[in-house]
Amino acid sequence: MEGARICDSPNFSERLNEEISLLVIHNISLPPGQFGNNFVDQFFTNKLDPKKDPYFEEIYEMKVSSHLFIDREGLLTQFVPFDKAAWHAGISEFKGRENCNEFSIGIELEGADDLEYPSNQYKTLIEATKALMDHYPEIKLDNIVGHKDIAPVRKTDPGEAFDWDLYKSSLS
Repeated sequence: MEGARICDSPNFSERLNEEISLLVIHNISLPPGQFGNNFVDQFFTNKLDPKKDPYFEEIYEMKVSSHLFIDREGLLTQFVPFDKAAWHAGISEFKGRENCNEFSIGIELEGADDLEYPSNQYKTLIEATKALMDHYPEIKLDNIVGHKDIAPVRKTDPGEAFDWDLYKSSLS
């Protein structure tokens, strides 16, 4: 994506000829609740050192990624090309279709469910979303959801602190 820093993740697969029609918003912070470090880069590129934090011992072997990551300052990083399936959704379902990774783009926000997201982050998210909606016409407002909407038993992100009204009203 234009203006994005590129940090290639090996954690993706070829799409199974599915048209991209879903945008999934996530949050992540490593360790939980801590921001402004490079641990997300390390996690999405399989380089996270389990000795750096006790929480990392639980997750360092996981193979996950997203297409985009937006830090607290609003800086954009792309980990996986959009024509590939990033591994962000896990076991998931949207409108009767399973394995959302096959037909979605995942955007991770540096954050936590209960912490307000900064305006710079919303600004970048809105710009990125508009560009994606222009490029992928099947991504409509009602096909932009949180991780909790496609995996409600397992996930809660982007959390109650995420302002869906602000975000979606800025996309019209």
